[in-house]
Amino acid sequence: MGDMPDVYEQKLPKPEKLNAMTDESLHAAFAGESQAAEKYLVFSAAAEDEGLPHIARLFRAISFAETRHARNHLRVMGGINKTADNLLVAFQGESFEIDEMYPAYQEIARSQKNQQAFRSMTYSLKAERDHKRMYAEAREAALRGKDIADQPVSVCLICGHTVIGDLPDNCPVCAAAKEYYRTFE
Repeated sequence: MGDMPDVYEQKLPKPEKLNAMTDESLHAAFAGESQAAEKYLVFSAAAEDEGLPHIARLFRAISFAETRHARNHLRVMGGINKTADNLLVAFQGESFEIDEMYPAYQEIARSQKNQQAFRSMTYSLKAERDHKRMYAEAREAALRGKDIADQPVSVCLICGHTVIGDLPDNCPVCAAAKEYYRTFE
């Protein structure tokens, strides 16, 4: 059992130089597996709400399997790097969502009078701004060889607003009470 991490690591797919079509296929597979994993977690919660705990467990387990698939694909694509580099990739992703993706999606929803879609995108856009700032601060620490402060990180269950440290009495994005935050300690 003591050598399990080495055996585990040896069995994982390794990064490799990819041809264009394979790279495109792995990116699509990564997106699909990631979406499936999240969707199955949502389905698991619905099954729990319906009083079907064993079906909920099945959804959670298969969600975990889909996450393993996504991680393997990301590993082969060379997408897992040093923390400072990973933070830069995360920062760039948040920047794209803030600067391009959500504003364009909001405009489509607005022009098509889909108010709830617009609301959902507005929640996301506002939370992404917090995430971008948090990633930038964390990257600065990582580049200095330091970790960020040991503080809880909390996420509003309604809109995704994220806060490090003390919770506000009400979410500044959706006005939910602080009881509606999930805290990661």
